[in-house]
Amino acid sequence: QVQLVESGGGLVQPGGSLRLSCAASGFSLDSYLVGWFRQAPGKEREGVSCMRSSDGDTYYLDTVKDRFTISSDNAKNTVYLQMNSLKPEDTAVYYCAAMPRTLIGRPQGMCIIGLSLLDDYRGQGTQVTVSS
Repeated sequence: QVQLVESGGGLVQPGGSLRLSCAASGFSLDSYLVGWFRQAPGKEREGVSCMRSSDGDTYYLDTVKDRFTISSDNAKNTVYLQMNSLKPEDTAVYYCAAMPRTLIGRPQGMCIIGLSLLDDYRGQGTQVTVSS
């Protein structure tokens, strides 16, 4: 059974950093695409960053490029999202997701098309609040 558990959220001041972690179990990262999604109050969900760990192919939402970095440690079956230069508009619940490569093949596809499938493939979420 696929299970994803996020951690690392919290309150941070603008300009600060956080690292989110997602502990995965029940599957191998090599066979899945992984990613981070977020939803802010009153706003649509969006795919923040997605990755195919087998070759390192990644996708980033334009508004987080050069600030966020997705990575994985396949030996630990863990996915990370390093978030730097945080802004108040980054405030949201962040969800880790994993989708089999037989379902979606490319990271951009997961972050965009995968939005409609998110509820079947995500963890419980972790709150990130950026505020002074």
